[in-house]
Amino acid sequence: MTALTLSTAGAATLRADALVVGIAKGAKGPVVAPGAEAVDKAFDGKLATVLETLGAAGAEGEVTKLPAPSGLKVPVVVAVGLGPVPEKDGAYDAEALRRAAGSAARALNGSKKAGFALPTESTEDAEAIAEGALLGAYSFTAYQGGENKLAPKGKKDNGPKLPLAEVVLLGTKPRDKAFKAAAERATAVVEEINRARDLINTPPNDLYPESFAAVATAAGKEHGIKVQVLDEKALVKGGFGGLLGVGQGSTHGPRLVRLGYTHPKAEKTLALVGKGITYDSGGISLKPAGHNETMKCDMSGAAAVFAAVVAASRLGLQVNVTGWLALAENMPSGNATRPGDVLHMYSGKTVEVLNTDAEGRLVLADALTRASEENPDAIVDVATLTGAMVLALGNRTFGVMANDDAFRTAIHEIAEEVGEASWPMPLPADLRKGMDSPTADIANMGERMGGGLVAGLFLQEFVGEGIAWAHLDIAGPAFHEGAPYGYTPKGGTGSAVRTLVKLAERTAAGDLG
Repeated sequence: MTALTLSTAGAATLRADALVVGIAKGAKGPVVAPGAEAVDKAFDGKLATVLETLGAAGAEGEVTKLPAPSGLKVPVVVAVGLGPVPEKDGAYDAEALRRAAGSAARALNGSKKAGFALPTESTEDAEAIAEGALLGAYSFTAYQGGENKLAPKGKKDNGPKLPLAEVVLLGTKPRDKAFKAAAERATAVVEEINRARDLINTPPNDLYPESFAAVATAAGKEHGIKVQVLDEKALVKGGFGGLLGVGQGSTHGPRLVRLGYTHPKAEKTLALVGKGITYDSGGISLKPAGHNETMKCDMSGAAAVFAAVVAASRLGLQVNVTGWLALAENMPSGNATRPGDVLHMYSGKTVEVLNTDAEGRLVLADALTRASEENPDAIVDVATLTGAMVLALGNRTFGVMANDDAFRTAIHEIAEEVGEASWPMPLPADLRKGMDSPTADIANMGERMGGGLVAGLFLQEFVGEGIAWAHLDIAGPAFHEGAPYGYTPKGGTGSAVRTLVKLAERTAAGDLG
């Protein structure tokens, strides 16, 4: 994990490998952003002109490196685009700062130390820059850089570039309680997001229900979280037919993991439920070629829930948070559930399985019922649930459904506040009829059109009466297959963690009723 340091040092006096400054897109060319005054002075007031000559315009995500002049103690200046010059109050949006810091940190892979002299008018700005830089510095190298036994003796392979080792936030106050709290929060949240990213990126031959449960158990011991793991025998005894039905085709048996963080002064309880399909082949309803390669990411919801519970503990939030990880591997075999089978769910309902690739809703249903038994004040489930949601909202936006309009609105607003794109989606009652089954209480499939909403309606059937519930379908933003951008890496992103942590903070503060 990249180290984070607060510093009152001036940009001109900092000794580091690089100095990051911001430029914005003005009406007549790039404009040097606040925080870079000393750097601009070192360029005789011509930093914007030099950057424009090099082709920089100040557009979001644009990174330009140039040699530092003699007035600075660093060898390189990195100018990162912030987008258009703010029209209102001259204040830069937190997400613009977050993305710019992330772009700069990615460009500095292999460096030991970099100063960030981006606009910092408040602790909120400092926290956004810290988050962006720490998220942008992430890289997953656990399976790279090993010893090459075929290489000549004494010659080592060049391993992958290590991420930026230290981020120094200039223009901050290390002894100020508010700045220290902002830095500590950013560090804790990002470390857990990066933990979620690591889990998502881990190959499925190493991450399966039992090993995921072991990771959660170890983290629970470290952070004072009570962890309970239900193995196959316990699931059979408890009647968890959804988890068992999905997992029975694999040699790796399913697990249901309960994470319990409690605070002695808490007045509210928030339950988080995550889909944890550690690999999804589609089962007997096998996915076509080209759709299997990234299915290690189908446990992203469980990773987000796990990370959020640990973050809540690390931050000492005055709210009880339970996390439910519904873990299974969906594989085809002679033991696998078949289309047409009927599963007896933990709730007592029966489900006719029409498509074994609609498995996430089956494991979530059992977990939602179990979470409801503890009567929390609210339940939020997170899942890479449907391709239909990706078709509706694209690769960067997750859908939010709920049985309570005010709760759905609150989560949407929280997500937008923390920089996670989301959109409120309905649960049309007319789509429920499509899941009627002549054999069971309900089928796991309904109408093809509006499939993401149909999945939400299915899940709603398993939520306890009177409990506020929301469903986040993160199928689009959970795993990024394209080139990195801003603070978003290639691979697992840790989508929804920031939203869940902020929701827990709001619940602790009593802001959600």
